[in-house]
Order: sequence, then structure tokens, then C-alpha cells
Amino acid sequence: MTTTPAAIAVVILAAGQGTRMKSELPKVLHPVAGRPMVLWAVEAARQVTTDDQIAVVVGYGADQVRAVLPDSVRTVTQAAQLGTGHAVKLALDSGFGSEGVVIVIPGDTPQLRGPVLAELAARQAGGSTGVVVLTARLDDPTGFGRVVRGLDGAVEKIVEQTDAGEEERAIREVNTSVYAFDAATLRAVIEALDTDNAQQEMYLTDTVGLIRVHRGDRGVGAMVGDADDSLGVNTPAQLAGVDAVMRSRINQDLMDAGVRILDPARTYIDASVEVAAGATIYPDVYLEGSTTIAEGAVVGPSVFAVDSHIGAGARVWYAVVREATVGPRTEVGPFASLRAGTVTEEGSKIGTFVETKNTHLGEGSKIPHLSYMGDAQIGRNSNIGAGSITCNYDGFEKHETVIGDDVRVGSDTMLVAPVELGDGAWTGAGSVISKDVTPGALAVERSDQREIPDYAAKRRAKANDS
Repeated sequence: MTTTPAAIAVVILAAGQGTRMKSELPKVLHPVAGRPMVLWAVEAARQVTTDDQIAVVVGYGADQVRAVLPDSVRTVTQAAQLGTGHAVKLALDSGFGSEGVVIVIPGDTPQLRGPVLAELAARQAGGSTGVVVLTARLDDPTGFGRVVRGLDGAVEKIVEQTDAGEEERAIREVNTSVYAFDAATLRAVIEALDTDNAQQEMYLTDTVGLIRVHRGDRGVGAMVGDADDSLGVNTPAQLAGVDAVMRSRINQDLMDAGVRILDPARTYIDASVEVAAGATIYPDVYLEGSTTIAEGAVVGPSVFAVDSHIGAGARVWYAVVREATVGPRTEVGPFASLRAGTVTEEGSKIGTFVETKNTHLGEGSKIPHLSYMGDAQIGRNSNIGAGSITCNYDGFEKHETVIGDDVRVGSDTMLVAPVELGDGAWTGAGSVISKDVTPGALAVERSDQREIPDYAAKRRAKANDS
């Protein structure tokens, strides 16, 4: 944790619906790099203070937001959304942030970094300012509050877009809604906030002008930051832009740690995913949830993996892997689908147009192409011929197929579960196996081949007669 000269409390504003998102989901719960936005804000706050000094103000969808927050972080309920100033006042009225520095951040700013907050707090605590505002300069400031400075360069006030005049709208320096307040000063001015504005809300931005009156010319400071670090999300387009920023950071950190990513712009890795040094990631790869990639694994191109493990030296390409475990030096793909419960042991293979579900594939065994293996236990060094399937569902229940070691399943074999093939057993191509096969035996189930001489000629004659 980064330390600063004073005690720090952090208020995270997460009460709004975010109507411009045009979604019933609370805005702060929209995911960025696989994590709800509000949790990125909590992570940044944790870098400057402890969990008991973090308060999240919730309102719209309060129960949903609380459900994703750590239990150790307190919440304050804003039942009626009466503005950002009202939200902070509720946090203060709950006994929070009684001394030191109070940092206020939006819950929709996932790209905000802990070191930025630490510097902001240090600047506030190190001077005589009542507040230090984090600002950014934009080519297009539309939609953001403008930072109005005096002739001496000092911040005089912040004017919201809806209340700004023509001259103020031309200002390119904007408020990021991130502040570091002196706790005593904040408590002194927040009681004076009113709703005399276009939105009829208590604006936290109005505290800047009040503090300037309360503390004089040096009452307000500003720290100009990088827009990529600090701007919030209000629309789906902005969400996509922030997501790109965060994924770029994740990919850069992985490459710095020794992961080879061939095209970072076309690689999508959640913050929760672990990728070991020495792994290689090709383009169009999507890694989500609790997925882990071991050293030496080669993933992609065109792989979607969620809540799965891909082992050391494995090769997975053009595949979908869901809640599955790919063992070391296993080959998967192209065009394979591994569903929940699939486990492959070292040196095995799941090949082209193969689907597996709840199947354990033993060491060195292969399902090379065009097969479905569901609810199956397959031993070591066995081979499943093309077009073979386990008929595991009888319309009411799922049943298991057990295939031993060194088994050879002929092409187009239907294994009607429950059924067991002993070690070293064989099945003839085109068989429907509904009874257990003893070890070392060949099981063939198909009718004898018949021929009807001159069949083609007779068909043509019949067609002509009609």
C-alpha cells in the first residue's frame, strides 16, 4: 500500500443508474476486463488506505452492487439520488472521514490508478489547500464539467456542462470528479450546498467555489492528469474505450512478465486470468474468468477459454474451452469444443470437430476428429475413431461410458451408455455397442452386407415407366 502523510478515507460514488448506458444494470456493475467497474475503484482505493476506510455510496440497484463488494468495505445508501454532493454528505453524516484527507472518486472510473490517488492526497495534505481536484485536458470536452481558472491560474470554480455559458464551454480543461479534500474543510462547506441549478441536485463541484471563499486564493488546487487514467464512463461507446485501455494495460503487464502476445490489439484477457511467463498467445484469443495458462502453452489463434486451465506445453487453437482442464502437452483443435468437466491428461489429443463434456481423457489417448464424447471415462493410450459418439442420454437420465486402456474404437461407433469397453478391446467400424466388451475382444454389431444385382438399371426403368 502506498503511504501518504495523513490518514485517508475514500468515498466511492456508485449510486446512479447511468441512464445513458440504456441498461437496467447499474452502471458501476458493467464489466471492464471481466471485472465490475466499481471493483476497479475499490482496488485503486485499497492502494492508499484500508478497507475500513472505504465507503461506497449505493442507490440504484443497491442490493446488486452490495453483492459484488468485499464484506470489509462499508456501504452508505442514497435512497433518492439528489446529486453527488448529497451522496458525499450522507457518507460524512454516517461518521465516515472525520479527519485527515477524504478522497472522492466515481465508481465508474475503472482506469484510475492507486498512485494517482496517492499523489493527489499527498498534494492536499502537504499544502494549505482545502481540496485538490484531478483534472484533464481534452480536445472535445463535451459532457464534462469545466474547470474555470482566474487570471493567476488558480481554480475559481467548476461549472457543469448544463450550467456552462458559451465562453465556459470553450474551456478544454475538465473535472474528472476525483477530489482530495481536507476533511474538516469538506465538512464545513458541504452543509452550504443547495439545489439551485439545472438538475436541481446538490453538486459536489460547488464545494470548489465554496472552499475558495472559505480558504481564499490558495484554498483550491488542481492536478492535471492523463485522461486515460481518470475519465468516467457514461455511454456504451465510452465503456468500450475504457475497456480497450484496461486490456492494453493487462497485456502490457503480461508481456513485461515474459508472455509472448503476437497482437495485443486483438487479444482479450480478463484481469482475473493468470498467464505464466513463456506462454504464447496468438490473435483473436479471449481468456475469461478463472482461466490459467501454464508455461510454454500456445493458445490461439481464435480461442475462447473461460474458467479453464491450459497446461504446460499444451497447444490449443480454433477452440472453445469452458470449465475444462487441458493437461500438459495436450493438443486441442482445430474446431474443438471442450465443455464443462472435460479433463485431458498429458500428451492426449482432442482434434478437429470434436466435442467433449464431462469426459476424462487418459494420458496419450486421442479423439482425432468428428466425434462426441460425453459422460465418459477414457483410459491411457486409447484411440477413438472418426464419427464415434457416446449415446449418453436416454431421454430422462445421463449415463456413463467407460473405455479402458489401449482401446481401439472403430470409426462411426455408437456407444450406448451405460457401457464399458475393457482394456485392449476393439470395436468394428459402424457398430452400435450396447453391451459391455471384455478386455482384448473385438465387438462388431452390424448386419451382413447384401447386394441387389442391376439395381440401378431397374430404378431407372421404374422411373421411366411412371
